[in-house]
Amino acid sequence: MAKKPTPPAAHKSHIVSSAHLVSPQSAELSEFEFGLIVSGNAFERWIVHCMSAAGLKDLTPLDVLVLHHVTHRARDKRLADICFIMNVEDTHLINYALKKLLGLGVVAAQKKGKEVTYAATPEGQGFVQRYREIRENCLIQVLKADPALNKDIGDLARLLRVLSGMYDQAARAAASL
Repeated sequence: MAKKPTPPAAHKSHIVSSAHLVSPQSAELSEFEFGLIVSGNAFERWIVHCMSAAGLKDLTPLDVLVLHHVTHRARDKRLADICFIMNVEDTHLINYALKKLLGLGVVAAQKKGKEVTYAATPEGQGFVQRYREIRENCLIQVLKADPALNKDIGDLARLLRVLSGMYDQAARAAASL
């Protein structure tokens, strides 16, 4: 019987989801990835429940995010633009969400030349506004308990943008192997 490999010692002081991936050079990255998994799932659960409380039920997290993006700045968006901004390579995923939102009457499509653009309908804007009110009451109010938390959140947002570039570059490198 083969002996199980011993995971690196670094995993003992860090909370990780995959001890077999912990690198002695950066156990912190493994800890970050676990935090990202847990917080990503919590965020997705939050946005679905918040939109449901706003009155728009049975949406996936991607559906909610697409509706928010289509509503953003009250400008029509092309499928390619939505995919680019949301950093989603598979246009079929966004297209499926758009079709679902079109069917619900919260997004409208308009043909401009050869392209189709999407915008939130007044009904969709209403759901997004109600979402915002619920977000203010349930989430933003928590920040009042610790005003310094806003600065930390801003710092974390900048770090996440840097890390997204790092992961994108690593994905391109891995794709070339």
